[in-house]
Amino acid sequence: MADADLVIRNGTVVQPHELALSHDIAVTDGSIAAVGPNLPLTGVSEIDASGLHVFPGGVDPHVHFNEPGRAGWEGIATGSQALARGGFTTYVDMPLNCSPVTVDVDAFDQKLCAANASSLVDFGFWGGLVPGKLSNVEPLVRRGVLGFKAFMCESGIADFPAADDLTLWEGMRRCAELGSLVLVHAENAALVTELTRRAAAAGCDRPRDFAATRPVMAEVEAISRALFFAGETGCAVHVVHVSTARGVQLVECAREAGVDASCETCPHYLLLTEDDLDELGAVAKCAPPLRSTSDREALWELIGKGRLRIVASDHSPCPPELKEGEDFFQAWGGISGCQTTLQLLLAHGHTRRRLALPTVAGLVATNAAQRIGLPAKGAAEAGKDADLVLIDLADEWPLSAGELEYRHRQTPFVGWPVRGRVLRTLVRGNTVVAGGKVASPPLGRLVTRAT
Repeated sequence: MADADLVIRNGTVVQPHELALSHDIAVTDGSIAAVGPNLPLTGVSEIDASGLHVFPGGVDPHVHFNEPGRAGWEGIATGSQALARGGFTTYVDMPLNCSPVTVDVDAFDQKLCAANASSLVDFGFWGGLVPGKLSNVEPLVRRGVLGFKAFMCESGIADFPAADDLTLWEGMRRCAELGSLVLVHAENAALVTELTRRAAAAGCDRPRDFAATRPVMAEVEAISRALFFAGETGCAVHVVHVSTARGVQLVECAREAGVDASCETCPHYLLLTEDDLDELGAVAKCAPPLRSTSDREALWELIGKGRLRIVASDHSPCPPELKEGEDFFQAWGGISGCQTTLQLLLAHGHTRRRLALPTVAGLVATNAAQRIGLPAKGAAEAGKDADLVLIDLADEWPLSAGELEYRHRQTPFVGWPVRGRVLRTLVRGNTVVAGGKVASPPLGRLVTRAT
């Protein structure tokens, strides 16, 4: 074969179904040209990966970088740097909590301008499915959104209202016609609203009180309803941040019945429980809330059986002052975690629960790329984008706040064991992080759904 632009030598390449020991990766024009032992070529430059694991760059389908409008909460520059430091090379940004929210093409263009200027890694966008804006669905699809996010309960942002049943049904019909994916935040609005009202009336404002207002039943009912609508309309649906095995099982049953359905969970549901809320406070507040130990263990069991296939961060940061105060209900609900997804899974999934490395790579890269229609992403194989991460798997350490790239270095995972030091991150063959430092100007590009 012709000479390559770059050759990565002698790494253990983590592929979808196996570990390829002492393999080389040849990169040409930003793509992987070949993977194999002792490739007979000379690159313009070479990287020695001896003793390291080469993972596919992670694909995080669920982040809130809050730009434009609320870059003080995170911002694309710091958010994408955090991802790259953690071994991720592609993300999809949610249509909230930026301002304006991404519910029309003007807002899309503003976000695209911001990302083109600041993103270190490749990016995509979800559009918003909200009441009164369904006429914008087709224009946003043409613009390049990867799908649409709908809240089945209040989102916490006034300009991103919940999708009532009619909006969700009609939105799914339109998305089915356009071949677009619908994501749902599934919690029963009526149940959550009334339970919250009762808690306020009783003066209940502590972490456990908050969790009690968003019970498993509220999540399970909403997932069931969303799956029914998807089946009736023929729409592809993805349930975000599922916190219980019952929710995953509903998705499985729907898929077996012919519904194009999938789901994801998050590191906080795999590692934290409701028992941690009292100690951690608002830094661990999220919706759905943290669940029981048995719920957590059941999620790990489903991952081990290959039935839960995507782990996304749901990185949802805010300024520290929004996490303060005596009333837990008034604190911002969202957990920061996009930098540590892979390292937490390596420490607590691979090391402690014996998940195979290809399974871990699938959870954070391959499966999300396949689901959201990005065939060039998510695998260290010939023909894919050369999005690659060189990791020292022998390195395990307690996470410190000082190593986080977030604008606000707050996360419930400080002090937790993490594993797998990222020594280099490449996006389309370009080194963007080396030795724990940003090594490139912003070079992220918009990714759009393959048809």
